[in-house]
Amino acid sequence: MISNKAKYAFRALLAVAAAPEGESLTSAEIARRYNIPHKFLEQILLDLKKAGILDSRRGKSGGYVMLRPADTISFGEVLRIFEGPLAPLPCLSRQSYRRCEDCVSEATCEIRREFGRAYDASRQVLDSRTIGDALADSPYGGNAGQERRLVG
Repeated sequence: MISNKAKYAFRALLAVAAAPEGESLTSAEIARRYNIPHKFLEQILLDLKKAGILDSRRGKSGGYVMLRPADTISFGEVLRIFEGPLAPLPCLSRQSYRRCEDCVSEATCEIRREFGRAYDASRQVLDSRTIGDALADSPYGGNAGQERRLVG
């Protein structure tokens, strides 16, 4: 299960990515649209800015804008920012590999093999699907930033 922090990050990214070209969204506007606690959202947006995904503008037309195109930002990349490694076992992680303490042999471990299959499948989907794909597939015609509270 993903954390609220990750879920709110996806909502914020979808909203900012759906904004008309050159327009920015304020954290207050995103928080209001999606009923996200504003202070919590500000930290999430800062994390996305530090990761090089969003940028912020000051002034009258200030707010957040995409730093990278939405079709270059995968769900896996964003999930790793907020959740860390996606592997269900430390011996499967590419970024944080660690041998399981109670493992006799990774080559013959049935648990590793079965969880490895599930991990490979989920990683493939998460790393191939982008924020841009989600917007294009939206039943709202690519208007993920529009007022909607149907998504749970």
